[in-house]
Amino acid sequence: MVNKNKLNTCSSLYTPQVMKTFKNPHNYGKIKNADGIGKVGNIVCGDVMWLYIKVAKNRKDEEIIKDIKFETFGCVAAISTSSTITDLAKGKTIKEAMEIEKDDIVKKLGGLPSIKYHCSILAVDALIEAIYDYFTKKGNKIPIDLKLKHEKIQKAKDIIEKRYKKWKS
Repeated sequence: MVNKNKLNTCSSLYTPQVMKTFKNPHNYGKIKNADGIGKVGNIVCGDVMWLYIKVAKNRKDEEIIKDIKFETFGCVAAISTSSTITDLAKGKTIKEAMEIEKDDIVKKLGGLPSIKYHCSILAVDALIEAIYDYFTKKGNKIPIDLKLKHEKIQKAKDIIEKRYKKWKS
């Protein structure tokens, strides 16, 4: 049962578009035999996102994200940003999808509280990791910009985990 008082509190923190997306997310679920899977999370806030992609060729023989789904364990912002990244990436070429930024998500949602911006970063990171996984599985040469983004995500993850271990001990 949904606590209506809690939803009313959330509604005052978030834009109507965030709440609409949260209550009715698009592309939720898992893709069997996904071409790429991106899993990211933040152990400090507890949000975890999985993004699944299916890649196909368009009429111009470019690789596009034919299908994309997500599974997210997290707050209102985490679920809304996960849904929004799928809307933004679906049908795009791999190159176009790699250019999606956190600000694109925030704009489409009509804004996010500053304390929740990290959710838009996680959503972009999940997409990058799914694309990276796709290239890795396919055995193709990984584009340098994708490799650099992947390394940045891994470095941030390592820093957060190190800080968490220090804090915990």
